[in-house]
Amino acid sequence: MYRYRYLWIGALLFLLFLWTKKEDNPISFTSGSSNPAAESLDFNHLPAQDKDRPIIVSTDEKIHMEVFEKVHRAVVNIATTTLGMNFWMEIIPRQGQGSGFVIDHDGYILTNNHVVAKAQKIVVTMTDGQKVDATLVGRDPRSDLAIIKVPPKAVQAVAILGDSDTIRPGQKAIAIGNPFGLSHTLTTGVVSALKRSIQTEDGIQIENLIQTDAAINPGNSGGPLLNSNGEVIGINTAIFSLTGGYQGIGFAIPINRAKEIATQLITSGRVARPWLGISGIGMTQDLAEAIGLSVNEGVLVVRVIPGSPAHEAGLRGGDRDVIVGRIRLRLGGDIITTIDGNPVSDMKELVNALDRFRVGQTVTLSVVRDGLRREMDVVLTERP
Repeated sequence: MYRYRYLWIGALLFLLFLWTKKEDNPISFTSGSSNPAAESLDFNHLPAQDKDRPIIVSTDEKIHMEVFEKVHRAVVNIATTTLGMNFWMEIIPRQGQGSGFVIDHDGYILTNNHVVAKAQKIVVTMTDGQKVDATLVGRDPRSDLAIIKVPPKAVQAVAILGDSDTIRPGQKAIAIGNPFGLSHTLTTGVVSALKRSIQTEDGIQIENLIQTDAAINPGNSGGPLLNSNGEVIGINTAIFSLTGGYQGIGFAIPINRAKEIATQLITSGRVARPWLGISGIGMTQDLAEAIGLSVNEGVLVVRVIPGSPAHEAGLRGGDRDVIVGRIRLRLGGDIITTIDGNPVSDMKELVNALDRFRVGQTVTLSVVRDGLRREMDVVLTERP
């Protein structure tokens, strides 16, 4: 009898022990949870310094965010409609996309020529999603630049144009545009190189471009390339790619060049370029030895166009034909060595040097004639 009494007392003590352990455990279990303890935790009771901990932003990240906030409202999406023909020779509309940025409060937008070339309709999408019809002011295929215009009331912000003559390789480069129609996409990189040249699909050679590794894809064309101050240093124009997408090499037109082109497009709708009115070939050491000349660098003038600036200044072309190897050359003309003190070695350098001047300006040519050096002043006129 006493033996059973002790068993009952032991059982009661064990039940009392279990009941006290349940009271000490504040975690309640919820059916269907793989981690019931985690679901019952109250995060509102965490210390304030953990809950309200500030986001740590690096200096580099801060630059990117500030540039985006400063510039993105001036960047626009450009959608164009052109007319083409399908397989059955039916005329059908085709859509294109690109980028651009507002350069003044009157509504002028700078973009690439290839973005708006042959467009029958141009629609600009602003930062807030507003779609506005734009008009073509002027375009210049040779520089691949164009100006379009929207009503001034649609302008939300204006981009600040920087100085591309001061940039150096290694400097930060930030691109904002609409790649593949994804509006206001920011990519970053550096200025990889300067004074690059590319040839467009139309066979036009564009010189003195900025090379960057900031990601540029189809749809970025016409958008701004920016420095760390948010100033435009270039217009994103082309990429080198074996696949059609980004492969680390992009090209931008320097903004200082674009300023000159934009001014002429806005004021007259076209770009007036100066010319000399000559044809010629670049001198080389081999050529100089073959024809018995002492000058081995410069442009040998083969022909002077009557009535041209070169003709009016008295520049002389070739007067006799000779065969050098299997090539017929016309010799006897002047050899141009410099333009306003800038050396030239072939016709490409000559044309690029002339592009730095305006119609009506007077330039000084250093030439070699009959073995003697002389200087000649030429008043530049507009290329026909």
